[in-house]
Amino acid sequence: MNNRKLLNNVAFYGLVVIIVVFSIFPFYYALVTSFATGTRLFEINYFPPEFDWSNYQAVLGGRTFPRNILNSVFIATTTVVFALFLAVTASYALARVRFRGRGLLLMTILAVSMFPQIAVLAGLFELVTFLGLFNTPFALILSYTIFTLPFTVWVLTTFMRDLPIEIEEAAIVDGATPWIIITKVFLPLLWPALVTTGLLAFIGAWNEFLFALTFTSSETTRTVPVAIALLSGASQQEIPWGPIMAASIIVTVPLIVLVLIFQRKIVAGLTAGGVKG
Repeated sequence: MNNRKLLNNVAFYGLVVIIVVFSIFPFYYALVTSFATGTRLFEINYFPPEFDWSNYQAVLGGRTFPRNILNSVFIATTTVVFALFLAVTASYALARVRFRGRGLLLMTILAVSMFPQIAVLAGLFELVTFLGLFNTPFALILSYTIFTLPFTVWVLTTFMRDLPIEIEEAAIVDGATPWIIITKVFLPLLWPALVTTGLLAFIGAWNEFLFALTFTSSETTRTVPVAIALLSGASQQEIPWGPIMAASIIVTVPLIVLVLIFQRKIVAGLTAGGVKG
């Protein structure tokens, strides 16, 4: 019995190691490659022979890449703020207010998220051009918010439904308005869900490429995915793999740090369905 238990443990941890290596190795090899220059870029090295920071200096010393990072931070952060604000208010109405067509409205919101980006690209381009937002950060904020809202509304509506009705009734008896109930009563209880949806919305806006490529045309308004893509040369021999890997590491590390900081809230947001008491 003990031998069987030992074999099960060995098999389990062996599988865990394989999954971890399979998941982390591409990022690790990109990190190793970011310290390579010249012919060392085409050598197989699993540990950097030396830490050459010239690729990072070339990327961060470029004319526009630091500006592209700031653009991505501003666009992703603003998208999260707008999406969460609209999602919290919408989820309160969908979860707590009884009105005809509520189920149909929820299904419509879900259906919006089923459309691929390329299917609505032309229509969004016409809308952005009509509003005079082309080649501005607000064109991306508008499009990202539209595609982020269905997910955030559905998650927050699910959480809002599971909150005890007695909490809301007690607040109403005390004379609280719907806005006070949302901000003072529900928001503290929705914190895990807000962190989870906000972080996923931030990652989606940070990594998005198609809209960022279509709705921006100047170097100063581009986001980091487009900036990295445009680092490529005209041919395979001209592609600056070192700077590309360095730029990829620079834009990936902040996401890893955010996940590590909020990992407990993320787990709570993904596993908890409400408040028990």
